[in-house]
Amino acid sequence: MALLEQQIQIGQLDWFYREAKPLRESADRLPVVFLHGLVSQSYSWRDVMPKVAEQGFRAIAPDWISHGFSSFPEKRDFAYTADAFVTALGDFLAALEIERMHLVVQGFLGVYGLLYALRHPEQIERLVIINVPLAPVVKLPWSIRRMTLPLAGEMMTQDPLLVDRTLEGGGPYQVSDTDLDVYRKPFLTTSSAGRSLLFTLRSFRLDAVTQEIESSLKQWQGLTRLIWGTSDPWIPTELAETWVNALPNGELSKLDEVGHYAQEDWADKVSEVLVPFLKQTNIS
Repeated sequence: MALLEQQIQIGQLDWFYREAKPLRESADRLPVVFLHGLVSQSYSWRDVMPKVAEQGFRAIAPDWISHGFSSFPEKRDFAYTADAFVTALGDFLAALEIERMHLVVQGFLGVYGLLYALRHPEQIERLVIINVPLAPVVKLPWSIRRMTLPLAGEMMTQDPLLVDRTLEGGGPYQVSDTDLDVYRKPFLTTSSAGRSLLFTLRSFRLDAVTQEIESSLKQWQGLTRLIWGTSDPWIPTELAETWVNALPNGELSKLDEVGHYAQEDWADKVSEVLVPFLKQTNIS
């Protein structure tokens, strides 16, 4: 099943997104929205989305603002705060007329998608969390945090090889050169890509965001599946085991030999857990 590459302008922001449409629309199959992590793209979902669409779900994966082929706004035009990302995501969903959905969030940047879900629970049917920090005990890894340093950060975020180091530093596998070419392309095309990433990282307040997440998850009642790559060097599986126990309707699926960027490392393993979770009958 082919992935469509789409673009939409919303206000001053251009969103790039990938979409897999089911062969037959089904009224009982809500769309599934996939959100990627730091220094990644919607491209990371390329092998998961077709499997979801084959089951009758419309699959949509945007590139976050400041990532991939979406806008790289200057700070005067976009605040780069958690609220700015959450608001922008809401505008994107509204423009696509998505009123209710299944939401899949991954990685450190996934905290913004999770914040959106927690602030708009009426829009979320099922929530899937893949290697996302859910409490302030988790810190940004040094390999990413050092990109915010004065002078060094400006140079590092202009280096296309930061993609290789970050994606491969999060797990046990090498990414093929063909796939890395896609991830590197924005950095090779314009200096705005690196500058926008720098703005994102320097405005990233993980402690504050995860404090809100930790507090709000205690009241979260929606069906939730944590899918965890156990070879993630940045967020230990033991934390996921603790977090899932605090969710009234949460379950944890562990993926052996899979790292932080689970959908990039081993898409089949992610799909084998994700698709049945989306298809299971509500018990209510």
